[in-house]
Amino acid sequence: MRQALSAVTMVAALALAVGACGGGGSTSSAAPTGSAPADPSQISGEVTWWDTVRPDSEGPTFQKLIKEFEAKYPKIKIKYVNVPSDQAQNQFQTAAQAGTGAPDVIRSEVAWTSQFAELGYLQPLDGTRAVDDEADYLPGPLSSTKYNGKTWAVPQVTDTLALLYNKRLLKEAGHDKPPATVPELKQAALDVKSKTGANGLALNVDGYFLLPFIYGEGGDLLDVRNKQVVVNSPQNVKAMATLQDLITSGAAAKPALQDSYANAMTALKDGKTAMIYNGPWSLSEVYQGKEFADKENLGIAPVPAGSAKAGAPTGGWNLAIYAGSKNIEASYEFLRFMSSSSSLATVSAELGLLPARTSSFEDPRVKANTDVSIFKPIMETAVPRPWIPEGGQLFQPLLESYQELVGGATPEETLTKAEEKFQTIMKAWS
Repeated sequence: MRQALSAVTMVAALALAVGACGGGGSTSSAAPTGSAPADPSQISGEVTWWDTVRPDSEGPTFQKLIKEFEAKYPKIKIKYVNVPSDQAQNQFQTAAQAGTGAPDVIRSEVAWTSQFAELGYLQPLDGTRAVDDEADYLPGPLSSTKYNGKTWAVPQVTDTLALLYNKRLLKEAGHDKPPATVPELKQAALDVKSKTGANGLALNVDGYFLLPFIYGEGGDLLDVRNKQVVVNSPQNVKAMATLQDLITSGAAAKPALQDSYANAMTALKDGKTAMIYNGPWSLSEVYQGKEFADKENLGIAPVPAGSAKAGAPTGGWNLAIYAGSKNIEASYEFLRFMSSSSSLATVSAELGLLPARTSSFEDPRVKANTDVSIFKPIMETAVPRPWIPEGGQLFQPLLESYQELVGGATPEETLTKAEEKFQTIMKAWS
């Protein structure tokens, strides 16, 4: 998921929804044209792909896959464009609304997919060559590609959050095992600070990173079945109070309101903090840090449990085609290739990302990656999120609530404001 949900990219969504009659809306209901051609290798065109991975640590793997694709499809050229994950949503919406400048293919965060589909910006994929062996996809990632009975994307990677920790620092603080509960997390962090001089815990001020605390207390954001906004609940108040206590007690360093993700990652890599919450996408960068030249020093564990359970959100990325693309057939083939079991196994083996296909986990290259093996059971207990068009818009109010909490507001104050903002998004809900 990374930082995609942390920036102000959500704020334009409602305004764009009002006028969603731009470039994609007129073509999204077209009948699929992706039936198998006599010779797929003869399909031609130039496909512009907006990718959202880190260009330094993850980009080379995807560039390698592009070369493999172009060798298999010599008449298709892939124009690779790396767009920062915290900018891609807004940039794509703006381009699609204007009907110019949008890519043929976008790497869409799971929360964006139904929203883009609702706005008419995506090409439906049912019955096309883009969707291959659908039964092989994991149910969670596959569900994020569906909206209103149609398929709008193919899953690429799935993820969740875990506790990443520096084994050396925890051991020096007297802890041979990672904390399994939030009270244990607080104590371990305080011990690290008092006995090693490093900070115990670094936090990322981001709505997505609030969810383990909310789920841990049995809370949620929405009651989808009853169409109710439940962000301002006693469980969530307790979650926010718990988070605030970690900061005020000194167990967690007080985070900056800006760049907290990068700050937490740097602190972990440099040995200045012992623990952070992050996902499998971060591992390739973590291993670039001096503390983890010996990879065995990095520990990965489930997020510590609150009073109700240990719960981390389901995240991930899909590949979708812009409805206004002039290279639909070539884009189908690109999605088919990039979401194949072999391609997903390459990504997983080299980067530690979790593949969205069951068969990819059986690939010997993936089995050899211990990080994937550790994350797989954590992923199996991840809490599903509602795949509704408004889902991605909820994280901006959460981000603002987190910022207010860090600034000294009470949990009740932050959640009252969040509820008001949620109601402006979920207008038909109680």
